[in-house]
Amino acid sequence: MTQTTVPVIFDLDGTLVDPAGGITDGIASALRAVGLPVPGQDLLHSMIGPKLSDALLNVAQVPADLLDDVIRLYREYYVATGIAQSRIYPGVREVLEAFAAAGLPVAVATQKPQRLARTVLEHHGVDGLFHGIHGSADDESAVQGITLGKTEIIAAALRDLDTQHAVMVGDRAQDVSGAIANGLDCIGVAWGFAPDGELEEAGAVAIVETAEGLAELIGRMQAVHAAAMSGVTNDGNV
Repeated sequence: MTQTTVPVIFDLDGTLVDPAGGITDGIASALRAVGLPVPGQDLLHSMIGPKLSDALLNVAQVPADLLDDVIRLYREYYVATGIAQSRIYPGVREVLEAFAAAGLPVAVATQKPQRLARTVLEHHGVDGLFHGIHGSADDESAVQGITLGKTEIIAAALRDLDTQHAVMVGDRAQDVSGAIANGLDCIGVAWGFAPDGELEEAGAVAIVETAEGLAELIGRMQAVHAAAMSGVTNDGNV
C-alpha cells in the first residue's frame, strides 16, 4: 500500500514540553542530597535532552558509585514536583490536535523513561493524540548496563508506526543524529535547549521558531510527498 502521509516523531522535553525548572531543580536537589556540587545554570540546562545517566556522569561529574542514588532522588523529586512545573510550549497542543484531526500519525521518541514520558503527556492531556510513546528503559539503574539511546528509541517508534519514512522533530543534536542514523530528516525547534549552532551543525534540515511555523513546514513536506506519491502506480512504476 502506498504511504500517502509521512508520520511525525517528536522529542519530548524541549520540544513538546518545557520542563520549566522541573528537570534542573530536580537534578540540583538530588546532587545536594548526596553532598555533590551543583553545576551552574547553563550546565544544568545542557543536561536536558541527553540520557540522564550520561549527563550526570559527564556534565555533573557524579561518581559512578553514587549514580543510582542520584537518579533515584531525582526521579522522586520529578514525580512529586517536577511534572507539575512543566508546561506545553505555546501552540504545540493546537498543532498536535490538528495533526490528529487530519489523520496524520504522530509518535514520541524520548530518552526519558517510557513510563514517565507517558505520565508527563497524560498530565497535560495529550497522550491520546499519539500513536505510540517510546522512551528509554524504565529502570535506569547503572548496574543494568542499559545502552538504549536515541537511535534505538526512534527505531522503535518507526517499527510501531510500521514505516521507514517519517520526519523527526527535536531540540538537541542527539535528536538529529538519531534521526539521521535511521535515514530520517530532522526539523529542529529553536525554543528548546540547544546552544546556538548545535542543530545546524548536527545536520537539521530546517530550524523553526514557532509551533505555527513547524505546522506550516510539515504541511509543505506532506504536500510534496503526496504529489510525489500521486505519480506512483501500484506496481511501483512512475
